[in-house]
Amino acid sequence: MKNKNPLLEKSYDFALQTVSLYKRIVSSKKEFVLSKQMLRSGTSIGANISEANGAISTADFSAKISIAYKESLEVKYWLSLLKDSDYVTKDNANKLISQADELSKIMFSILKTTKRAK
Repeated sequence: MKNKNPLLEKSYDFALQTVSLYKRIVSSKKEFVLSKQMLRSGTSIGANISEANGAISTADFSAKISIAYKESLEVKYWLSLLKDSDYVTKDNANKLISQADELSKIMFSILKTTKRAK
């Protein structure tokens, strides 16, 4: 996906990595529940950012970014759980957790700026 929106690009890349990790967990570890939750929240971030870009109002934009922000927090939970239950290596999980953190910080900053603009 080539877009001029850095946040959308980062979230899309994160979603691709989440899908890749999900496929590895399912095929090698035969784990289907926790990994599915990780997949859902990890891919939802970019989907909500994409919806925010098409928002019809500032309130709509803030609501979609807020949902994406919460999904970025949720995916960190699932990644930590998968790591601590030995379904994912510490390095793989920490890399994605760090990327989710970066997305969270960007979105939190956007939410603060949007709130001040009201």
